[in-house]
Amino acid sequence: MSFLNRLTRPNANNTSPGVATIALPSPAINSSRGKSPSSYFNGGSQYGANEVGAGQVSGTINTATGAMTNERPLYLCQPFVKAALVKGSLRTITALPKYVDPNEWVAVNIVDFFNHINLFLGIISEHCTRDRCPTMSAGPGMDYTWTSGPNKKQLKVPAPEYTDYVLTWTEKLIGDESVFPTKAGREFSPNFPTTARHVYTQLLRIFAHIYHAHFHQILHLSLEAHLNSFFAHFLVFGLTFELLDPKECRAPREGWGFVVGDLLDAWRALGIIEA
Repeated sequence: MSFLNRLTRPNANNTSPGVATIALPSPAINSSRGKSPSSYFNGGSQYGANEVGAGQVSGTINTATGAMTNERPLYLCQPFVKAALVKGSLRTITALPKYVDPNEWVAVNIVDFFNHINLFLGIISEHCTRDRCPTMSAGPGMDYTWTSGPNKKQLKVPAPEYTDYVLTWTEKLIGDESVFPTKAGREFSPNFPTTARHVYTQLLRIFAHIYHAHFHQILHLSLEAHLNSFFAHFLVFGLTFELLDPKECRAPREGWGFVVGDLLDAWRALGIIEA
């Protein structure tokens, strides 16, 4: 029996009516996974008590972006950058279990990340609106566009619309047996690694937007340790299984700040992510 056969499929999420008018992106990933092996909203399980580093923050908060005026972004400042729930090496929870097919392990974790990112988006939904987030931005020069139709037209859409497209597309892939097989005797497609990388890229962009535009709201709810542990886990898993596109981790121009690359560098310097 497949390892994935013991997992239940995620529940369908409500999506906006406009989603049906957008063609799915070229990557075709079909699948479904079940209950997540870890929880970032439960102080118990494998995660220990909240560990927060010492330090103070000075400066004026830009309430539109959560960044400090004339200072580093809040997510890079002490004590927030060190806030975490995970104790020990993240390699422990990302390592491939013995006797488990690598494709199945990647699929299980993608569904886990998908389910948890849904929870975080629900938390910020009243703040991530068309008016407040007119583009899917992750910083200066980092406005993501959605690919639509057979001509692959690039559409600049508001952040909530973009994330809705991503989640709807991903859920359809997760529910497709031809890419994410759960029945006995079904094998993963040879194209599954490519599809998994496409999904990972889209989820990475959602993380980048949350940190850039909504980290101050995460702080207001005292959820920075939960988000940091979740994102660090996501990054380490992506690095371990080669799911991260290097171009998606850095700003388009040398010297520009960017959420993903800056947090990678900061967490490596702090030993949160192993270099």
